[in-house]
Amino acid sequence: MNIYEILMPITVIGTFSFGVYLFTKTLTDYYLRKKMVEKGYVNEENKHLLAKENADNKYSSLKWGLLVLSAGIGLVIIEYIPNKQESVLPFGVFAICLSIGFLIYFMVAKALTKKD
Repeated sequence: MNIYEILMPITVIGTFSFGVYLFTKTLTDYYLRKKMVEKGYVNEENKHLLAKENADNKYSSLKWGLLVLSAGIGLVIIEYIPNKQESVLPFGVFAICLSIGFLIYFMVAKALTKKD
């Protein structure tokens, strides 16, 4: 059995499910905020509930930039490594490169947070 026959359906279904989840979450958050404003639940004490920007999202662009960069580096490395058709080596190299990207993001975000 080819590894691609197993991973492709999982990837497609997982990506579609994640997209539906994000769409649903965004829509329900919008409706919740709208109802809170309409009902008058928003005052100075709970105004932070409506704030879209929080500490986790502060370096979102940095995170995605580093992840895309590390994924690209991983794909370039995979191109130059000789492997067999059934080998799982490309998946391992790609996962390691993405993990390194996450670790770099964590260290940079931690350093930037200490400065603030």
